[in-house]
Amino acid sequence: MLFKKLPVIFCTVLFLNTTYADQSVVIRSPDGNIRLSVNNKNDGSVVYDLSFKNRTVIAPSQLGFAFKLPELSLNRFDIITIDSSSTDETWRPVWGELSSIRNHYKQLVLQVRDRTGSGIMLKIVFRVFNDGIGFRYEFPKQDKLNYFVIADEFTQFAMTGDHKTFWIPGDYDTNEFAYYTTRISGIDATGGGKAQEISAKTFYDKNAAQTPLMMKTDDGLYINIHEAALVNYPAMNLIIDKSTNTFRSHLVPDAVGNAAYLQAPAVTPWRTIITSDKATDILASKTILNLNEPSKIKDVSWIKPEKFVGVWWEMHVGKSSWDYSGGQVGSQQATRVPHGANTANVKRYIDFASKNGIPAVLVEGWNTGWEDWFGNWKEDVFDFVTPYPDFDVKGLSAYARSKGVKIIMHHETSASVTNYERWMDTAYKFMKKYGYDAVKTGYVGRIIPRGEHHDGQWMIRHYVRVAQKTANYHIMVDMHEPVRPTGLQRTYPNWLACEAARGNEFNAWSVGNAPDHETILPFTRLMGGPMDYTPGIFKIKMSYYNPEKKEQVHTTLTKQLALYVTMYSPLQMAADLPENYEVHMDAFQFIKDVAVDWDDTRILDAEPGDYVIIARKAKGKASWFLGAITDENARNFTTSLDFLDPGKKYVATIYHDAENASWNDNPEAYVIDKFIVDKATSLQLKLAPGGGTAISLLPATANDLKKFKEYR
Repeated sequence: MLFKKLPVIFCTVLFLNTTYADQSVVIRSPDGNIRLSVNNKNDGSVVYDLSFKNRTVIAPSQLGFAFKLPELSLNRFDIITIDSSSTDETWRPVWGELSSIRNHYKQLVLQVRDRTGSGIMLKIVFRVFNDGIGFRYEFPKQDKLNYFVIADEFTQFAMTGDHKTFWIPGDYDTNEFAYYTTRISGIDATGGGKAQEISAKTFYDKNAAQTPLMMKTDDGLYINIHEAALVNYPAMNLIIDKSTNTFRSHLVPDAVGNAAYLQAPAVTPWRTIITSDKATDILASKTILNLNEPSKIKDVSWIKPEKFVGVWWEMHVGKSSWDYSGGQVGSQQATRVPHGANTANVKRYIDFASKNGIPAVLVEGWNTGWEDWFGNWKEDVFDFVTPYPDFDVKGLSAYARSKGVKIIMHHETSASVTNYERWMDTAYKFMKKYGYDAVKTGYVGRIIPRGEHHDGQWMIRHYVRVAQKTANYHIMVDMHEPVRPTGLQRTYPNWLACEAARGNEFNAWSVGNAPDHETILPFTRLMGGPMDYTPGIFKIKMSYYNPEKKEQVHTTLTKQLALYVTMYSPLQMAADLPENYEVHMDAFQFIKDVAVDWDDTRILDAEPGDYVIIARKAKGKASWFLGAITDENARNFTTSLDFLDPGKKYVATIYHDAENASWNDNPEAYVIDKFIVDKATSLQLKLAPGGGTAISLLPATANDLKKFKEYR
């Protein structure tokens, strides 16, 4: 690790007949392409601006707060000290997209004092990376500030024009909206947008959007705004002033309208701006991870990325129920259907997993309480330890163990979070007793304590408590309906994944996810961390289960395979039913082969909302996997395999759309080809509308070289 002091460019511009003078500080990224300027203006405001290769990314933008206690606006300052330094280090994640990550930045720290006379001091810390910046506010321990309440934060992000923007409506309780692609001026969150099937949402401003927010300028700059290390603080939304194209931060409030309760010393999350003239650089960025603290878990040997199948999709398609009495939870199915989490059915999934080398089986609906909670704001719904009569906890644990498979626990909290916190220790001890080492949590509905929001400070603290508590029990966690992630998987590597966006299940019972959805998510939701998207649906049209149903998955079958590469997660579900895989075992082979942990990742080509092509090298192996996906448009690509090891031959098994396939017509038509390739090979990829291509690249044996032809 290299840490050293750096000189900064500091200039004072004097103005006649004024008491104060503008003070400007400039610092550049290690490669010199990004320039950050911070200016303490004559009126006391502190503004920053950002450029990339001499092109303005962020125009002058103000920083500051509104305090509720003490009651004041904290936005006029005097700079007391300026410090700078440089860091260049490499660290190894427990799991991830790379075996090692470089953390290289220049840092600028401004210590400032409130000019209004309160005496309050704070630090504004900037870190400038080659692909963007992160900055946060720090409140040191001091006589003039101890316990304080933040009403809101007024951090600005001034855009230089009416950029193309990929956005979902600002909301306090959900991020499961369908994405819009408009100009900044087209942002209109009125009524919560298109996703009317979401049960818990809180609309508050028609000009509000959520982060991560992705933009593209008319001259080809890509800009992503998000945050990192969200701890003990509410999530940040953005409100646009369309007259100036300026976004202002807006913090999710609590039940009485306050944003955050802090005690010095305290810090805010990092506000992040990732930028480049290449879309691939946005997806390759590790700035958000680098802004998080190293792992707080010392022994990480028990943390194992894995694939799983589960009793889950059959409930969404109406084949079975979470509820023991057979009444479907929610509005997906009004008729009575069998209870899914019965012993015989779970054994069927265990057998399938064991036969196909899938390590785990998720079981939802195993425990009492599903009968009438949905839509009701009930306090005590689940106890997380009492199974339904047809679910043999002890017997199934023994059966799974005999088959070399683990069962993943499911804890739907019904958003009654106070109840879950009372039960957590008991529930986790119950899990350990029966051999469960992973849990999927859920927060469907309106939060209890009543008036709190999914993305407010109270819940942010809860999610971290769950990560800490499960780590104490050596349990891995996958959270659904939480706040969108901000890189905390580095600090708590047992926090394997989140949902926190509109997942694949929406295709089963709603208008679904448009074909461009999965080409937007890597540039938005996945910027903060892995997503449990639940790919792998082979039976595309829901009319297969009910002739009256018009819903469908808005992809081809091979795009579902490609998502295992393009939608990164160390916890990947083979989400469809075993019987649907059994008639397509040739295609299911890719799901069996594809890794969930990686030594290397190459973003080969990408454009938000259009297409994504990614190649990844399996952890500790010579095998590579490639995924290519497109939106509603058919596309052709020439893709070089120059990332392969020199002097080696590989068998490329190519799973691609059939000639007449498309997402809405003949989506299950696919072809599998095999060729011998090497690093000099360039593949011709032909993607159908809403389609994709998945490729496994496995080292060739002598027999393979005789059996398969060279790719031409």
